[in-house]
Amino acid sequence: MNAYAIPLGLSFLWAFLVALFAVPSIIYIAHLKNMLDTPNVRTVHESLTPRLGGVAVFAGFMSALTIFADLSNGIQQLLAGCIVLFFVGLKDDLVTISVMKKFVGQLLATGVVMIMADIRITSFQGILGIHELPVGISYAVTFLAIVGITNAINLIDGLDGLAGTIVLIIASTYGFYFARYGGAGYGNYVYVSVCLIGGILGFLRYNFHRANIFMGDTGSLVCGFIVSILTIQFVEMGLRADSPFASSAPSVAAGILFVPLFDTLRVFIVRMMAGRSPFSPDKNHIHHRILAMGFQQISTVMLLALLNLVVILFVINFSYIGNTLLIIVLVLFSLLLSVFLGVYHSRSAQQRVAS
Repeated sequence: MNAYAIPLGLSFLWAFLVALFAVPSIIYIAHLKNMLDTPNVRTVHESLTPRLGGVAVFAGFMSALTIFADLSNGIQQLLAGCIVLFFVGLKDDLVTISVMKKFVGQLLATGVVMIMADIRITSFQGILGIHELPVGISYAVTFLAIVGITNAINLIDGLDGLAGTIVLIIASTYGFYFARYGGAGYGNYVYVSVCLIGGILGFLRYNFHRANIFMGDTGSLVCGFIVSILTIQFVEMGLRADSPFASSAPSVAAGILFVPLFDTLRVFIVRMMAGRSPFSPDKNHIHHRILAMGFQQISTVMLLALLNLVVILFVINFSYIGNTLLIIVLVLFSLLLSVFLGVYHSRSAQQRVAS
């Protein structure tokens, strides 16, 4: 690890400084060319704000990774997928594109890493008694995982600093375990984590409330895609004899991703139960619910970050109970949290009607 300390430090610093110095120029150009996000019924910001912050994150991440990292073991294909999603997100931030076009972009990026780099989930590691997966099912599960996680990060991007903070926590957790246990097979993924952390920190300097710039789809799609690949590699690393989580890596990964996964599954289920499309926008996300309780934006972000950290510490410390039990605990906790949010929402609605 000591041999990698200097290049890792340099890659972090490079990504951080590139993002930090790129953001003011992006803000200036966005205002000059009127490329601004207009407030509407489903957003919480109140002023015209640029939404191209992902350009700075991408620039810092991409340049640092290509300069300092070993691009083997699928990282070259990861970068190719990031480029595809960067342009999909950029077009959506500038002119808005359909859900189908976004999906096609995600399909291309996923295909690159799955087929060309053979990055995929090969085993359920004992979940429901299932271990090694047939190749076809492995590709299908991997595709759903990448698209699901990418969109979960995209959907959580609803408050100043929220998506960036959650990605920071997730990437830091994965980075620590890749650095400790990655070895020859996964060790270079610590560079992916560190470069992403640097880019996000440089961007967050301008993104906390009141934000001067938003991440936009340019950033959330790229960050979500990177997180999804880190997740798959973390799960696959769990198959090795020296893994710190034995065969519990899938459930530990679910805990690491708890806030974005919980939020996405919850809003999709609520929308479908109401007879609407799961992709129809509304103000039913977990951060909207917490804001409705009277919390400010910064305290809402800190509360969700704390929630994610608590769940991460729980799954890491109780990984010995096994995949199935851990997932049952996470599902039960999710149900309790959903009931709490629903009950509080009903009470606040009744109070508004009464007043």
